[in-house]
Amino acid sequence: MDVLTGLLEGPRARGAFMIRACFDPPWSVRIEDRAPLTVMLVVRGEAWIVPDGGDRLRLGPGDLAVARGPDPYTCGDDPGTAPQALILPGGECHYPDGRPLNGVMDLGVRTWGDRTDGATVMLIGTYGRRGEIGGRLLDALPPLLSLSADAWDCPLTPLLAQEIVRDRPGQEVVLDRLLDLLVIAALRAWFARPEAAPPAWYAALADPVVGPVLRSLQNEPARPWTVADLAARAGVSRASLSRHFTARVGEPPMTYLTGWRLALAADRLRDTDDTIGAIARRVGYGSAFALSAAFKRAYGVSPQDWRTAPGRPEDVGHPLTAGRR
Repeated sequence: MDVLTGLLEGPRARGAFMIRACFDPPWSVRIEDRAPLTVMLVVRGEAWIVPDGGDRLRLGPGDLAVARGPDPYTCGDDPGTAPQALILPGGECHYPDGRPLNGVMDLGVRTWGDRTDGATVMLIGTYGRRGEIGGRLLDALPPLLSLSADAWDCPLTPLLAQEIVRDRPGQEVVLDRLLDLLVIAALRAWFARPEAAPPAWYAALADPVVGPVLRSLQNEPARPWTVADLAARAGVSRASLSRHFTARVGEPPMTYLTGWRLALAADRLRDTDDTIGAIARRVGYGSAFALSAAFKRAYGVSPQDWRTAPGRPEDVGHPLTAGRR
């Protein structure tokens, strides 16, 4: 498995929040839903995305943006337009003063805004919890990324535009899979661009010494690796490998391996019904107890609590975050 495949195999929406938003200027919506990942695709008109921190972004027809939560942001016709609605967790919609909108802006099946033929039309898909997106993928993304219409050509756009307003048996599953495919297509295009600024370990795959070692760790996490084994694979001494790996990736090889194993375990806990013992063996731990102890040190909760929680606790650090930006 190549590393990009490993990253992109994660998106698995389950009852994702999907909507066709239609507005006439002036309009502005404040998003505070803490969603782990939201995709915004402009069909007609233009929109500005203004995060609380970082650069604002203008989108035109065919442009796409991906926002990585949980930080809030504002979307509107102009950066100076005051918000007229507030989106909270669970898809709740309020006026800025806290009063519920109570369906005032509902326009039909998964359609929301001023009027169905508004000057600006956007297709928006939101993953409701972090477990639906692999932690490795989320931690590889910036808070906000975009692709212009001339940088990518996605045949899924017209299909999604048709399906998002339909109300048929099994429609949620259809939309979930379309959203997954849209995210994968967009991120594959984004990672291919030089300005993508991928994490350090991703860039290090091109290094003649570090690259083979990273691929070995990613492809065979359950193998009982030692620094000597990895150095032999790279054709250098143990000291040289440790220095070179740490310089390129941001941490020593065995620390990276621990984080990789735990990230794999975290994803499998959410995505499968495998026992903790089976997951432990699959990612390189000798027992469920050994995995549980390491997992709790890194994530702050037990594997079982992680599996059953409605979403990842926001104050829990992710083992793959440090040193990989």
